[in-house]
Amino acid sequence: MIKKKFLLFCTCSLSIIFMACTQQASDPKQDNWEKYQQQNSITVGFDNTFVPMGYEEKNGQYAGFDIDLAKLVSEKLGIQVHFQPIDWDMKETELQNGTIDAIWNGYSATDERREKVAFTIPYMQNTQVIVSKKTSNIRSVEDMKDKVLGAQTGSSGYLDFEAQPELLKNHVKNHDADQYQSFNEALIDLKNDRIDALLIDRVYANYYLTSEGIIDDYEIFPAGFESESFAVGVRKSDKTLQEQLNQAFVALYQEGKFQEISQKWFGENISTTEVKGEK
Repeated sequence: MIKKKFLLFCTCSLSIIFMACTQQASDPKQDNWEKYQQQNSITVGFDNTFVPMGYEEKNGQYAGFDIDLAKLVSEKLGIQVHFQPIDWDMKETELQNGTIDAIWNGYSATDERREKVAFTIPYMQNTQVIVSKKTSNIRSVEDMKDKVLGAQTGSSGYLDFEAQPELLKNHVKNHDADQYQSFNEALIDLKNDRIDALLIDRVYANYYLTSEGIIDDYEIFPAGFESESFAVGVRKSDKTLQEQLNQAFVALYQEGKFQEISQKWFGENISTTEVKGEK
């Protein structure tokens, strides 16, 4: 009798869990806008270590430019935004599985990623740079010969590194990079001389080194790749969400709110021509 009750309990529990997961997950093949409105929320996946775009503070609160922007967009759309930390290397998989509804955290709109997701209009420009200690005398890609390079797994910088080996990969030791789950881990290894240089987003490098008060101790130079555009990635079926986000970006710029958070995090207006409503 006890076994029967236990089996019944387990069966019911699994059913409840399955129903909850089913209700939370979005259909990757449909436009889910009505569902988002009904549940009054969308789930945004982000790397909670990517300062200053989106990260987790010591008190457990989320902060960053993208966090502030998402909150403003949430008010504009009239639906809540739930932030879900994810493994950045699995971001597209999380999106296609329906566990998140958008990838929003300094997400570069590359041609390779366009095969998997639909992007909003770009809202910010970014470049890939190499950071090294001044004491290492590494000031250019040519100086990277036989040097150990670090990079974040799944980052746009690492994708460029692999796709265009003649620009950087062929110059470094073993023609490969030590991969890290987060830039924080990589920067710690750079500070402790476990790697010689780090391939990283310019916005992250500038913000981190400045906030740590050590930017004068480091060289920051271009990695040689073309500049990138940050945009929000959604499922290709979610055309309404994509359009709603585009309209919200433009409206926030027209109201001056986009510029306010831009000044807050970067000390300048980083908005693109698309956000300004220009062609």
